[in-house]
Amino acid sequence: MAAKRCDIKAFPGFRAITILCLFVLYAPLLIVTIYSFNASNSITAWEGLSLRWYVDVFTGPESGKFKRAAWNSFVIAIIAASVATTIATLAATAMVRGGRFRLRTASFGLISLPLMVPEIVLAVATLIFFNAIGFDRGLLTILIAHIAFCIPFAYLPISARMQGIEDSYEQAAMDLYATRRQAFTKILLPLMMPGIISGFLLAFIVSLDDFIITNFVKGAGVETLPTAIFGSVKQGLKPNVMAISTLLLAVSIILVTISYFVSKTDNTK
Repeated sequence: MAAKRCDIKAFPGFRAITILCLFVLYAPLLIVTIYSFNASNSITAWEGLSLRWYVDVFTGPESGKFKRAAWNSFVIAIIAASVATTIATLAATAMVRGGRFRLRTASFGLISLPLMVPEIVLAVATLIFFNAIGFDRGLLTILIAHIAFCIPFAYLPISARMQGIEDSYEQAAMDLYATRRQAFTKILLPLMMPGIISGFLLAFIVSLDDFIITNFVKGAGVETLPTAIFGSVKQGLKPNVMAISTLLLAVSIILVTISYFVSKTDNTK
């Protein structure tokens, strides 16, 4: 006799708790998005719909600072995500296709450990490391730190994708006289591409939004968009910060949506 399946949705209070969690999670984002279209100078008094603060972001007194910070953020995120994705792809290939080897479990733990470590600990450790080797803080230290902590984020979707691909594809290619390198580049790599793209997009978002580690390892006068927003908020919360936050939210939603549909692609059929 088959065991009766437990339906978690039938538990008392499940719907109420779900609605409460969604409200706590999304209400602040919704409020920031709505008030980014407020015509008022106040962040709480509503005076009608306007694109005033979006125009201010690109042409206002602080536009130069925010543009430089946004440029730094996007350049660092693109380079860090590209390098981290390359390293993660090689690591996933070694871990999944490399067969069993000594310290394989320990290697997997070392790759995944930064996901469990509090970010403030990583920030302090990275700062101490750069100071110990006498490395001047600036854009390069931000880039190196971002590459390091983006690798685990890129590794997870790439590794998951590779584990779902049977090695019979490569064996069939090598049975047809393909070399191991040709089997990797012409068979395995194209099949892994959805995971690689998802890993790149995830690493890009994490790098673009990072504040804590960036704030520790950036040099004087060097800003990324999150640190520039934090510096502006310390002088008083202005509506233009809401407009920037909404734009960043839109970019994140677009990239997550792309990543979702790419990860759903199954070209092994």
